[in-house]
Amino acid sequence: MHIKRIARERAEAVERLGRALQGAQAVVIGAGAGLSAAAGFAYAGERFDRYFWDFGRKYGFQDMYTGGFYPFPDPQTYWAYWSRMIWLNRYQSPPRPVYRRVMELVEDKDYFVLTTNVDHCFQRAGVDRARLFYTQGDYGLFQCARPCHAETYDNQSQVRAMVEAQGFSIGPDGVLTLPVGRAPSMTVPKELLPRCPKCGGPMAMNLRVDGSFVEDRGWRRAAERYSRFLSRNQGRAVLFWELGVGYNTPGIIKYPFWRMAAANPQAVYACANAQPGPLPQGLEGRAIQLQGDIGETLTQLKRWLEGGDAA
Repeated sequence: MHIKRIARERAEAVERLGRALQGAQAVVIGAGAGLSAAAGFAYAGERFDRYFWDFGRKYGFQDMYTGGFYPFPDPQTYWAYWSRMIWLNRYQSPPRPVYRRVMELVEDKDYFVLTTNVDHCFQRAGVDRARLFYTQGDYGLFQCARPCHAETYDNQSQVRAMVEAQGFSIGPDGVLTLPVGRAPSMTVPKELLPRCPKCGGPMAMNLRVDGSFVEDRGWRRAAERYSRFLSRNQGRAVLFWELGVGYNTPGIIKYPFWRMAAANPQAVYACANAQPGPLPQGLEGRAIQLQGDIGETLTQLKRWLEGGDAA
């Protein structure tokens, strides 16, 4: 009976979200790390063990996220780790088509995407770049580490060279492979270390980890477009739709979505996440929560919108 009740409540929540999506004059998507995890970009477990077992064994960490903060002994080791990290989470296709499902659901709507993810998955799924703001940066961009200037640089060719220097080959969809029985190198040659084209100093990823993050021209234009989108849709029937947003940086998506939805009587707030969380006060009757696998939630939603049963 308990399982049936949960299934019924989930189906009802999917139907409410479907009706909100149908009636929305605008949709604001807020995407966090949970959406990429649902797409198969897990930072721990089998994926870590396959590509980072050597770093894990030598340095003692067991997930990619922790490894990103490890004080490696030299730049050659640092960039060996980070080039693998960037390639796997930026240039390799996600295993599951979760992002594409999201875009299929909103492609006929007036939508905008705000994301803290840095893995380029929305671009791969066909999002209109004029409707996307990636607030925390992009694995695919380098910047001066100082920084001496406010520009960013595409890094695919440099990252590829560093990955291949470790012994990996790169196949279709960016998949990394090693010859059977061969361990990868854990360093890259000094001549491959990325250097700033202006000052000659070291480069860094364009990721918001401290005050040195570069907000380049593209970032500023995206911020302006997002602000204009919100202003244009004030007082309209807006769906504020969170996907995989947690509490690492709630001030970027979650809390602003709560405030904007509460201030607009025509708005609906929806949260899809693997784990349950609190719903905001002041949105009684206008807040929808769907916990569980996000990919399954999207499948059920598409089925309901096509006239089927959400259960």
